[in-house]
Amino acid sequence: MTEVLRVDSANPDPNAIRRAAECLRRGGLVAFPTETVYGLGVHALDREAVLRLFRAKERPANDPLIVHVSTIDDVAPLVAELPSDMYALAARFWPGPLTIVVRRSRAVPDEVTAGLETVAIRVPSHPVARALIAAAGLPIAAPSANLFSRPSPTDAMHVIADLNDRIDMVVDGGPTEVGLESTVVDLSQGSPVILRPGAVSLDMLRAVLSNVELRNPTIEPATAQRSPGLMSKHYAPRAPVTVYEGDVEAALSALVRDARALVRGGKAVAVLAFAEDVARLVDLPVRLVHLGGERETADVAARLYAALRECDDLGADAVLARIATTQHALSAAVRDRLHRAATRIVSGADL
Repeated sequence: MTEVLRVDSANPDPNAIRRAAECLRRGGLVAFPTETVYGLGVHALDREAVLRLFRAKERPANDPLIVHVSTIDDVAPLVAELPSDMYALAARFWPGPLTIVVRRSRAVPDEVTAGLETVAIRVPSHPVARALIAAAGLPIAAPSANLFSRPSPTDAMHVIADLNDRIDMVVDGGPTEVGLESTVVDLSQGSPVILRPGAVSLDMLRAVLSNVELRNPTIEPATAQRSPGLMSKHYAPRAPVTVYEGDVEAALSALVRDARALVRGGKAVAVLAFAEDVARLVDLPVRLVHLGGERETADVAARLYAALRECDDLGADAVLARIATTQHALSAAVRDRLHRAATRIVSGADL
Protein backbone atom coordinates (compact mmCIF):
# COMPACT_ATOMS: atom_id res chain seq x y z
CA MET A 1 0.00 0.00 0.00
CA THR A 2 0.94 3.62 -0.41
CA GLU A 3 2.67 4.90 2.74
CA VAL A 4 1.23 8.05 4.34
CA LEU A 5 3.49 10.37 6.33
CA ARG A 6 1.53 12.99 8.30
CA VAL A 7 3.33 16.27 8.98
CA ASP A 8 2.62 19.72 10.35
CA SER A 9 2.08 21.88 7.27
CA ALA A 10 3.87 24.88 8.79
CA ASN A 11 6.75 22.95 10.41
CA PRO A 12 7.13 19.59 8.68
CA ASP A 13 9.05 16.89 10.53
CA PRO A 14 12.59 16.75 9.07
CA ASN A 15 12.71 12.95 9.42
CA ALA A 16 9.52 12.52 7.38
CA ILE A 17 10.80 14.96 4.76
CA ARG A 18 14.12 13.11 4.63
CA ARG A 19 12.38 9.80 4.00
CA ALA A 20 10.26 11.30 1.23
CA ALA A 21 13.33 12.91 -0.36
CA GLU A 22 15.19 9.58 -0.31
CA CYS A 23 12.21 7.96 -2.03
CA LEU A 24 12.36 10.59 -4.78
CA ARG A 25 16.09 10.13 -5.26
CA ARG A 26 15.51 6.36 -5.69
CA GLY A 27 13.02 7.01 -8.51
CA GLY A 28 9.91 6.80 -6.32
CA LEU A 29 6.58 8.61 -6.65
CA VAL A 30 5.75 10.93 -3.74
CA ALA A 31 2.60 13.05 -3.41
CA PHE A 32 2.94 16.25 -1.39
CA PRO A 33 0.99 19.46 -0.76
CA THR A 34 1.69 22.73 -2.49
CA GLU A 35 -0.19 25.96 -1.88
CA THR A 36 -2.34 25.18 -4.95
CA VAL A 37 -3.17 21.43 -4.96
CA TYR A 38 -1.36 18.20 -4.06
CA GLY A 39 1.35 17.33 -6.56
CA LEU A 40 2.72 13.92 -7.52
CA GLY A 41 6.47 14.30 -7.52
CA VAL A 42 9.28 12.44 -9.27
CA HIS A 43 12.90 13.22 -10.05
CA ALA A 44 12.41 15.40 -13.12
CA LEU A 45 15.60 14.21 -14.85
CA ASP A 46 14.94 10.48 -14.26
CA ARG A 47 13.22 9.29 -17.44
CA GLU A 48 12.09 5.95 -15.99
CA ALA A 49 10.57 7.61 -12.93
CA VAL A 50 8.72 10.09 -15.15
CA LEU A 51 7.32 7.26 -17.28
CA ARG A 52 6.14 5.50 -14.12
CA LEU A 53 4.33 8.68 -13.08
CA PHE A 54 2.48 8.82 -16.41
CA ARG A 55 1.39 5.21 -15.97
CA ALA A 56 0.24 5.76 -12.37
CA LYS A 57 -1.91 8.76 -13.35
CA GLU A 58 -3.04 7.26 -16.67
CA ARG A 59 -1.89 10.58 -18.11
CA PRO A 60 -1.47 11.00 -21.88
CA ALA A 61 2.07 11.58 -23.11
CA ASN A 62 1.09 14.85 -24.83
CA ASP A 63 0.34 16.52 -21.46
CA PRO A 64 3.59 18.07 -20.11
CA LEU A 65 4.66 18.31 -16.48
CA ILE A 66 5.60 21.28 -14.32
CA VAL A 67 9.09 21.16 -12.84
CA HIS A 68 9.35 22.48 -9.27
CA VAL A 69 12.58 23.99 -7.94
CA SER A 70 13.68 25.90 -4.83
CA THR A 71 14.83 29.21 -6.33
CA ILE A 72 15.34 30.89 -9.67
CA ASP A 73 19.02 30.00 -9.35
CA ASP A 74 18.01 26.34 -9.82
CA VAL A 75 16.33 27.13 -13.14
CA ALA A 76 19.49 27.72 -15.20
CA PRO A 77 20.40 24.04 -15.87
CA LEU A 78 16.87 23.38 -17.11
CA VAL A 79 16.52 26.17 -19.66
CA ALA A 80 18.17 27.44 -22.82
CA GLU A 81 18.19 30.96 -21.41
CA LEU A 82 16.69 32.98 -18.58
CA PRO A 83 14.63 35.78 -20.14
CA SER A 84 14.59 39.14 -18.37
CA ASP A 85 10.80 38.86 -18.07
CA MET A 86 11.28 35.64 -16.10
CA TYR A 87 13.44 37.47 -13.55
CA ALA A 88 10.81 40.20 -13.26
CA LEU A 89 7.98 37.71 -12.67
CA ALA A 90 10.06 35.61 -10.29
CA ALA A 91 10.97 38.66 -8.20
CA ARG A 92 7.27 39.44 -7.71
CA PHE A 93 5.54 36.03 -7.62
CA TRP A 94 8.07 33.36 -6.58
CA PRO A 95 7.73 31.48 -4.35
CA GLY A 96 4.05 31.22 -5.26
CA PRO A 97 1.31 29.92 -7.56
CA LEU A 98 2.85 31.00 -10.88
CA THR A 99 4.30 28.65 -13.50
CA ILE A 100 6.52 30.08 -16.25
CA VAL A 101 7.04 28.39 -19.62
CA VAL A 102 10.42 29.01 -21.29
CA ARG A 103 12.66 27.26 -23.81
CA ARG A 104 14.28 24.19 -22.26
CA SER A 105 17.78 22.80 -22.14
CA ARG A 106 18.63 19.28 -23.34
CA ALA A 107 18.95 18.16 -19.70
CA VAL A 108 15.15 17.95 -19.43
CA PRO A 109 13.75 14.66 -20.81
CA ASP A 110 11.28 14.77 -23.68
CA GLU A 111 8.80 12.90 -21.48
CA VAL A 112 8.59 15.91 -19.14
CA THR A 113 7.91 18.41 -21.94
CA ALA A 114 5.67 16.29 -24.22
CA GLY A 115 8.51 16.48 -26.73
CA LEU A 116 8.26 20.26 -27.03
CA GLU A 117 11.21 22.64 -26.85
CA THR A 118 9.72 24.35 -23.80
CA VAL A 119 9.55 23.52 -20.11
CA ALA A 120 7.13 24.75 -17.41
CA ILE A 121 8.80 25.73 -14.13
CA ARG A 122 7.51 26.85 -10.72
CA VAL A 123 8.88 27.72 -7.28
CA PRO A 124 6.15 26.73 -4.78
CA SER A 125 5.63 28.52 -1.48
CA HIS A 126 4.14 25.73 0.66
CA PRO A 127 6.53 24.85 3.55
CA VAL A 128 6.21 21.10 2.91
CA ALA A 129 6.92 21.44 -0.80
CA ARG A 130 9.88 23.73 -0.16
CA ALA A 131 11.34 21.44 2.49
CA LEU A 132 10.98 18.39 0.24
CA ILE A 133 12.60 20.03 -2.80
CA ALA A 134 15.50 21.28 -0.67
CA ALA A 135 16.01 17.89 1.00
CA ALA A 136 15.87 16.02 -2.30
CA GLY A 137 18.36 18.38 -3.89
CA LEU A 138 16.89 17.87 -7.35
CA PRO A 139 14.18 19.32 -9.61
CA ILE A 140 10.84 17.66 -9.01
CA ALA A 141 8.35 17.17 -11.83
CA ALA A 142 4.92 17.24 -10.22
CA PRO A 143 1.52 17.28 -11.90
CA SER A 144 -1.57 17.09 -9.71
CA ALA A 145 -1.70 13.87 -7.67
CA ASN A 146 -4.89 12.42 -9.16
CA LEU A 147 -6.00 10.16 -11.96
CA PHE A 148 -5.94 12.04 -15.24
CA SER A 149 -8.95 14.33 -15.91
CA ARG A 150 -10.35 13.92 -12.38
CA PRO A 151 -10.71 16.91 -10.03
CA SER A 152 -7.34 17.79 -8.59
CA PRO A 153 -6.68 16.76 -4.97
CA THR A 154 -6.80 19.42 -2.29
CA ASP A 155 -6.40 16.95 0.58
CA ALA A 156 -4.34 13.81 1.10
CA MET A 157 -7.49 11.67 1.22
CA HIS A 158 -8.24 12.70 -2.38
CA VAL A 159 -4.79 11.42 -3.39
CA ILE A 160 -5.40 8.08 -1.69
CA ALA A 161 -8.85 7.79 -3.27
CA ASP A 162 -7.29 8.00 -6.75
CA LEU A 163 -3.77 6.62 -6.41
CA ASN A 164 -3.57 4.21 -3.48
CA ASP A 165 -1.22 1.32 -4.37
CA ARG A 166 -0.12 3.18 -7.53
CA ILE A 167 2.42 5.45 -5.82
CA ASP A 168 4.99 5.00 -3.08
CA MET A 169 4.23 7.72 -0.56
CA VAL A 170 1.97 10.63 0.39
CA VAL A 171 3.20 13.44 2.61
CA ASP A 172 -0.03 14.56 4.29
CA GLY A 173 0.18 18.23 5.20
CA GLY A 174 -3.57 18.81 5.47
CA PRO A 175 -5.76 20.73 3.03
CA THR A 176 -4.23 23.09 0.50
CA GLU A 177 -4.86 26.83 0.61
CA VAL A 178 -5.59 28.06 -2.94
CA GLY A 179 -7.36 24.92 -4.16
CA LEU A 180 -6.80 25.56 -7.89
CA GLU A 181 -3.72 24.91 -10.00
CA SER A 182 -1.13 27.61 -10.66
CA THR A 183 -1.41 30.34 -13.25
CA VAL A 184 0.71 29.43 -16.30
CA VAL A 185 2.33 32.20 -18.34
CA ASP A 186 4.28 31.43 -21.54
CA LEU A 187 7.42 33.50 -22.20
CA SER A 188 8.71 31.31 -25.01
CA GLN A 189 7.01 33.00 -27.97
CA GLY A 190 7.24 36.78 -28.15
CA SER A 191 4.75 38.57 -25.90
CA PRO A 192 3.90 36.83 -22.61
CA VAL A 193 0.64 34.87 -22.72
CA ILE A 194 -1.45 33.35 -19.93
CA LEU A 195 -2.17 29.74 -20.91
CA ARG A 196 -4.02 28.78 -17.72
CA PRO A 197 -5.60 31.22 -15.23
CA GLY A 198 -4.98 30.80 -11.52
CA ALA A 199 -4.48 32.79 -8.34
CA VAL A 200 -2.04 35.17 -10.05
CA SER A 201 -4.50 37.14 -12.17
CA LEU A 202 -4.11 39.01 -15.44
CA ASP A 203 -4.18 42.36 -13.63
CA MET A 204 -1.50 41.20 -11.20
CA LEU A 205 0.74 40.07 -14.05
CA ARG A 206 0.19 43.28 -16.00
CA ALA A 207 1.42 45.25 -13.01
CA VAL A 208 4.81 43.65 -13.76
CA LEU A 209 4.62 43.06 -17.54
CA SER A 210 2.15 45.41 -19.20
CA ASN A 211 1.97 43.39 -22.43
CA VAL A 212 0.68 40.11 -20.92
CA GLU A 213 -2.27 38.67 -22.84
CA LEU A 214 -4.89 36.08 -21.88
CA ARG A 215 -5.66 33.45 -24.50
CA ASN A 216 -7.77 30.33 -24.57
CA PRO A 217 -5.75 28.03 -26.81
CA THR A 218 -7.60 25.39 -28.80
CA ILE A 219 -5.99 22.01 -28.16
CA GLU A 220 -6.48 18.93 -30.26
CA PRO A 221 -6.55 15.78 -28.09
CA ALA A 222 -3.47 14.25 -29.75
CA THR A 223 -1.45 17.49 -29.90
CA ALA A 224 1.40 18.21 -27.50
CA GLN A 225 0.38 21.03 -25.15
CA ARG A 226 2.48 23.96 -24.01
CA SER A 227 0.96 23.72 -20.53
CA PRO A 228 -0.91 21.25 -18.37
CA GLY A 229 -4.65 21.75 -17.94
CA LEU A 230 -5.50 22.89 -21.47
CA MET A 231 -7.61 19.96 -22.63
CA SER A 232 -11.25 20.89 -23.14
CA LYS A 233 -12.40 18.06 -20.83
CA HIS A 234 -10.58 18.17 -17.50
CA TYR A 235 -11.04 18.46 -13.73
CA ALA A 236 -14.30 16.51 -14.01
CA PRO A 237 -16.26 14.25 -11.65
CA ARG A 238 -17.64 10.98 -13.01
CA ALA A 239 -21.15 12.38 -13.49
CA PRO A 240 -21.78 14.82 -16.37
CA VAL A 241 -21.66 18.47 -15.34
CA THR A 242 -23.91 21.26 -16.64
CA VAL A 243 -22.95 24.86 -15.83
CA TYR A 244 -25.16 27.94 -16.11
CA GLU A 245 -23.65 31.37 -16.69
CA GLY A 246 -24.97 34.87 -17.17
CA ASP A 247 -27.74 36.74 -15.37
CA VAL A 248 -28.17 35.26 -11.90
CA GLU A 249 -31.97 35.01 -11.96
CA ALA A 250 -32.06 33.52 -15.47
CA ALA A 251 -29.27 31.06 -14.66
CA LEU A 252 -30.99 29.91 -11.47
CA SER A 253 -34.33 29.49 -13.24
CA ALA A 254 -32.70 27.35 -15.95
CA LEU A 255 -30.89 25.28 -13.34
CA VAL A 256 -34.12 24.64 -11.39
CA ARG A 257 -35.96 23.76 -14.62
CA ASP A 258 -33.31 21.23 -15.65
CA ALA A 259 -33.01 19.77 -12.15
CA ARG A 260 -36.74 19.03 -12.03
CA ALA A 261 -36.64 17.45 -15.50
CA LEU A 262 -33.70 15.23 -14.55
CA VAL A 263 -35.39 14.09 -11.33
CA ARG A 264 -38.57 13.30 -13.23
CA GLY A 265 -36.42 11.15 -15.49
CA GLY A 266 -35.18 9.15 -12.51
CA LYS A 267 -31.75 10.78 -12.18
CA ALA A 268 -29.97 11.50 -8.92
CA VAL A 269 -28.99 15.17 -9.12
CA ALA A 270 -26.36 17.11 -7.16
CA VAL A 271 -26.25 20.91 -7.28
CA LEU A 272 -23.19 22.98 -6.39
CA ALA A 273 -24.88 25.72 -4.40
CA PHE A 274 -23.78 29.19 -3.35
CA ALA A 275 -25.10 30.25 0.04
CA GLU A 276 -27.15 32.99 -1.63
CA ASP A 277 -28.97 30.41 -3.79
CA VAL A 278 -29.91 27.88 -1.14
CA ALA A 279 -33.33 29.40 -0.46
CA ARG A 280 -34.26 28.90 -4.12
CA LEU A 281 -32.91 25.35 -4.19
CA VAL A 282 -33.70 23.86 -0.80
CA ASP A 283 -37.11 22.49 -1.82
CA LEU A 284 -35.77 20.71 -4.88
CA PRO A 285 -35.47 16.88 -4.65
CA VAL A 286 -31.69 17.13 -5.16
CA ARG A 287 -28.54 16.94 -3.02
CA LEU A 288 -27.06 20.37 -2.33
CA VAL A 289 -23.26 20.51 -2.17
CA HIS A 290 -22.33 23.81 -0.59
CA LEU A 291 -19.66 26.10 -2.09
CA GLY A 292 -19.98 28.99 0.38
CA GLY A 293 -20.81 32.61 -0.34
CA GLU A 294 -20.71 33.73 -3.97
CA ARG A 295 -18.62 36.78 -3.10
CA GLU A 296 -16.11 34.72 -1.11
CA THR A 297 -14.28 33.66 -4.27
CA ALA A 298 -11.12 32.46 -2.53
CA ASP A 299 -13.22 30.15 -0.34
CA VAL A 300 -15.16 28.90 -3.38
CA ALA A 301 -11.90 28.15 -5.20
CA ALA A 302 -10.50 26.27 -2.22
CA ARG A 303 -13.72 24.24 -1.95
CA LEU A 304 -14.44 23.57 -5.64
CA TYR A 305 -12.58 20.30 -6.26
CA ALA A 306 -13.65 18.78 -2.95
CA ALA A 307 -17.24 19.67 -3.86
CA LEU A 308 -16.96 17.97 -7.27
CA ARG A 309 -15.58 14.85 -5.59
CA GLU A 310 -18.41 14.97 -3.05
CA CYS A 311 -20.89 14.76 -5.94
CA ASP A 312 -19.31 11.44 -6.91
CA ASP A 313 -19.45 10.23 -3.31
CA LEU A 314 -23.19 11.00 -3.29
CA GLY A 315 -23.73 8.82 -6.34
CA ALA A 316 -24.96 11.70 -8.50
CA ASP A 317 -26.02 10.93 -12.07
CA ALA A 318 -25.84 14.63 -12.97
CA VAL A 319 -24.15 17.70 -11.47
CA LEU A 320 -25.51 21.24 -11.99
CA ALA A 321 -23.69 24.46 -11.08
CA ARG A 322 -24.16 28.19 -11.54
CA ILE A 323 -21.08 30.24 -12.38
CA ALA A 324 -20.59 33.28 -10.15
CA THR A 325 -20.85 36.74 -11.70
CA THR A 326 -18.54 38.41 -9.16
CA GLN A 327 -15.09 39.72 -10.06
CA HIS A 328 -12.03 38.58 -8.11
CA ALA A 329 -8.43 37.60 -8.85
CA LEU A 330 -9.59 33.96 -8.87
CA SER A 331 -12.83 34.46 -10.84
CA ALA A 332 -11.31 33.57 -14.21
CA ALA A 333 -9.67 30.47 -12.75
CA VAL A 334 -12.88 29.18 -11.16
CA ARG A 335 -14.78 29.81 -14.39
CA ASP A 336 -12.07 28.04 -16.42
CA ARG A 337 -12.14 24.92 -14.21
CA LEU A 338 -15.94 24.69 -14.30
CA HIS A 339 -15.97 25.09 -18.07
CA ARG A 340 -13.42 22.28 -18.46
CA ALA A 341 -15.36 20.05 -16.05
CA ALA A 342 -18.58 20.67 -17.95
CA THR A 343 -20.28 18.42 -20.46
CA ARG A 344 -22.75 21.24 -21.24
CA ILE A 345 -22.63 25.02 -20.82
CA VAL A 346 -25.96 26.89 -20.71
CA SER A 347 -25.89 30.64 -21.35
CA GLY A 348 -27.54 33.45 -23.27
CA ALA A 349 -30.65 32.46 -25.19
CA ASP A 350 -30.58 28.95 -23.68
CA LEU A 351 -31.25 30.28 -20.17
